[in-house]
Amino acid sequence: MLAFGLSLCCAATTQEQQAPEPPEEDESLAVKEYSFNPLQAEKELKIGNFYFKKGNYKAAAGRFLEATRWNENFAEAWRRLGDAYGKLKDDKGARDAYARYLALEPAGKQAAAIRKRLEGPRGK
Repeated sequence: MLAFGLSLCCAATTQEQQAPEPPEEDESLAVKEYSFNPLQAEKELKIGNFYFKKGNYKAAAGRFLEATRWNENFAEAWRRLGDAYGKLKDDKGARDAYARYLALEPAGKQAAAIRKRLEGPRGK
């Protein structure tokens, strides 16, 4: 009986001495570094378009924003970001994204329609 009591005591002491390891750093909290990657930007745009068609404008805006981070001169991503912000009723965000699109593609296919939208009532 004494031996059983000692083994329990030693086992408890050993478990106390082995402190659990701290959790590894959560990668989602790490600051992401972006560098020019047009393939990743295209991928983000396609996924954003999928979400936009499904009506999930917040997810779409997130993907379009990611696309602009991978390629800051990706005019189509800026235009689509403006579209998503418009659906989310974020007028300032939409105006800023559209302005960036127009700066990159002043003679683009959608440029005239975007200008009209920006000149309309409250910039819609």
